[in-house]
Amino acid sequence: MEAIPNIEGPKAYTLSEFSRFVATAMSREPVLMGAWVVAEISDMSVRGGHCYMTLIEKDPSGTTIARMRATIWANRFVYIRNKFLRATEKELSNGMKVMFYGGASYHSNYGLSFNIGEIEPSYTMGDLERIRREILAALQREGIIGQNRTLTFSDPPRKIAIISSATAAGYGDFLNQLQNNSAGVEFNTMLFPAIMQGDRTAQSVIAALDLVEQTSSIIKWDCVVIIRGGGATSDMNGFDDLPLARRVATFPIPVVVGIGHERDRCVLDEIACIRCKTPTAVAAWLSDTAGMAWQRAYDLATRIANFASERLKGEHIRLQSIETMVPALAEAQLKNARLRLHSISALIPSAASDALSKANIRIEGILTTLRMASHTRIQLEYPALKAIASSIKTAVGGLLDREKTRLDNLQNLTDVLNPASTLKRGYTITKIRGKAIADIKAVRPGDTIETFTNLGSITSTATEIIPTDNPTS
Repeated sequence: MEAIPNIEGPKAYTLSEFSRFVATAMSREPVLMGAWVVAEISDMSVRGGHCYMTLIEKDPSGTTIARMRATIWANRFVYIRNKFLRATEKELSNGMKVMFYGGASYHSNYGLSFNIGEIEPSYTMGDLERIRREILAALQREGIIGQNRTLTFSDPPRKIAIISSATAAGYGDFLNQLQNNSAGVEFNTMLFPAIMQGDRTAQSVIAALDLVEQTSSIIKWDCVVIIRGGGATSDMNGFDDLPLARRVATFPIPVVVGIGHERDRCVLDEIACIRCKTPTAVAAWLSDTAGMAWQRAYDLATRIANFASERLKGEHIRLQSIETMVPALAEAQLKNARLRLHSISALIPSAASDALSKANIRIEGILTTLRMASHTRIQLEYPALKAIASSIKTAVGGLLDREKTRLDNLQNLTDVLNPASTLKRGYTITKIRGKAIADIKAVRPGDTIETFTNLGSITSTATEIIPTDNPTS
């Protein structure tokens, strides 16, 4: 390789020459020609039949520690995509952890990339199951995994908040099953639309749940139904999301899920109050629950009616028996009452006269005693009352003097601590965004600060922040 002559400096190569050095070195390393690599997919796109993506690796804290461009050429992409879909029933998408087989490639214009030729779907399936286990373990540690399952339904649940895609076939099947139930129960439903597949699933369902809770003060929802139509389970990983699982687990209204997938169970199936396989199964559960409630009410009403009928018959017989006895009993009671009244009326005049005489004597005695006791008590208490009045007057005067002295001291202290007094002694106050700077860490180079003195204020821009070794000096 011909080096560019440089009299004053070291030898230098052109960029293309240096690139050939790199390509040659890579061709000598067998691992770079073909190896299984585990990474997470990011920035995936398909253009012209080719699949382009970035492979990344993160540490336990979530920080990206490695990144490389990757390509699946069109002649392999269809094979790899179909193989992965058949095995997992999911499409390749951003955020998935995958195991690819491929080799490194270096191009002088496009740099280093990883050319993919094969995939191992079982690795991704195991990683998705690991994610589900980690979410459930996190909810277990937080003590909320079974919280929604402890809620009780009204009997029967008839006011239903539905979270689904408005255009989904499963939503239509659910409404048809619910509105044409065999029990003839009428349900009140409202749709809260959400995206039910793809990367935005969790965020969209959480937003719908928030809206349901906001409206619950107006409509007392009996339960919330989260439904998604059946078929393939591709894009189901949107429901295996920790924030969504936490929101469902702690939701204050019973949650019923009918996410139509037979092969896998998502995290929501494990934490919701009720889990059904499909949207129509959810509708059937609601219909059956309402039907059983109405049947219980009908049975109770029948039992009450039969009991009331038997009780009325018995009471009617008893009343007939009493009716025959009433005239004789009434006559006897009236005769006895007349005798008692006659005896009492003869005693009333003399008893009343004696009672009045005795009451007058007692009242006169009480009045005389009260007059004497009152006069004596007043004479005894007068000196003490006079002394108390004098003591109160003296104490109030002393208290007023002490309080006046304390207020004068507080006024002097207020004058000393007044910022205006501080400024007059040559000190300044520096503020940033209207607040006094108490910590130098609140200021960054380029911030505008305002300094107040006794005679005015100065606006300046911080160019350098120099902390002191002794913050109290």
